[in-house]
Amino acid sequence: MICSICKKGETSVVDSRPTEDGTAIRRRRLCVCGARFTTFERVQFRELMVVKKNGRKSPFDRDKLAKSIYIALKKRPLDTETIEKFISKVSRALEELGQNEISTSTIGTMVMEGLKELDPVAYVRFASVYRNFREEKDFIQFVDKIDVYKKR
Repeated sequence: MICSICKKGETSVVDSRPTEDGTAIRRRRLCVCGARFTTFERVQFRELMVVKKNGRKSPFDRDKLAKSIYIALKKRPLDTETIEKFISKVSRALEELGQNEISTSTIGTMVMEGLKELDPVAYVRFASVYRNFREEKDFIQFVDKIDVYKKR
C-alpha cells in the first residue's frame, strides 16, 4: 500500500479487524516515514457498470456513492459506522441484483428508500438533488407527499 504522505510503498499493517457486519476488513497501517493511515478491503463480486441518463456508462464507484450519501447526511445525528453500514448495504444490494449494468435511477431509488428509513431530513436532501427540483413548488409538492412530515 502506498503512503499518502511520502508516496512510498513501504508500509506495514499494525492492526486488522473486520467491520461492517464482516463485509470488509479495516487495516491500520504504519509507514516507514512514521505516518499512520487506515485502509479498507472489501469483496467485489462483479464489475458493475452504471448507465447514466444520457446513455454513457462508467464503472460503479463506491466512493462516489458514499460522497453523495455523506453530503445528504451532513450534520445529522448518525455515527460513521452506521453510515458505512448503510453504504455497504446499498452496494451489496446492487451487486445482488445480478446485473452487470445498473441505471442511475435504480441506484438513486435504492438510496432514497434507505435514507427514508435512516433519516428523513437526509431523504429530503438527497431527493432534492436526485429529483432535480427546478422550482420551489416542486420541492413543496414532494414534501407534502411524505408521510413522515404530515401532521407534525
